[in-house]
Amino acid sequence: MTSTADVVRVFIGYDAREEVAFHVLQRSIHERSSLPVSVTPIRLSQLGGVFRRERNSLQSTDFSFSRFLTPWLCGYQGWAIFMDCDMVMREDVAKLWALRDQSYDVMVAKHDYQPKDDVKFLGAVQTKYEKKNWSSMMLFNCAACTRLTPDYVNTASGLELHQFKWLDSDGRIGSIPETWNYLVGEYPHRDDAALVHYTLGGPYFAGYRDCDYAQEWFDERDRLMTVEERKLGS
Repeated sequence: MTSTADVVRVFIGYDAREEVAFHVLQRSIHERSSLPVSVTPIRLSQLGGVFRRERNSLQSTDFSFSRFLTPWLCGYQGWAIFMDCDMVMREDVAKLWALRDQSYDVMVAKHDYQPKDDVKFLGAVQTKYEKKNWSSMMLFNCAACTRLTPDYVNTASGLELHQFKWLDSDGRIGSIPETWNYLVGEYPHRDDAALVHYTLGGPYFAGYRDCDYAQEWFDERDRLMTVEERKLGS
């Protein structure tokens, strides 16, 4: 019998403008996983009365801040993974799940880079700040993240949330290999990238159809849209 510890809980940021990205990402996760996976979109239309934060001009997606509700959505129990929707899984998510370490409150790929461009998809401003993109894929130790209440997430500043100032110290942040949040267009191609992140813009946007790893995204989309016809035996 499968225990709850054997079910990988994944929450994916949802934005109606990138709906296809959500479906392709969840398909790529399920296709390669050796463990049962529960995938939940963090969709603002399903958070009425909970997420009340007004959108500001620097937000490039609907889930810029709602991602931090993941521990609350889990009842502050167990572990959960949050991912931006503009990603494709190339490895077994069970290998990422196996990196959980109770010594930490949250675990991330600790990128140390400056974005090359000032503008990204749909003309969104490319903000530059310390710990950029750390929060785009997070392993939450939910019981250790009780400060992330809906009231706090609704009122804290963007930098306070994305720079993990809700933790007692940076020492509470564990490190995950950058291959589990590999920044397309910012880093050179790697065959061993486990989870690629189209942070500048996904292949579903016209200006990024030829970006690195784009064909893999289209292959995932095409498999999602295909129905395999089988003849029934007489």
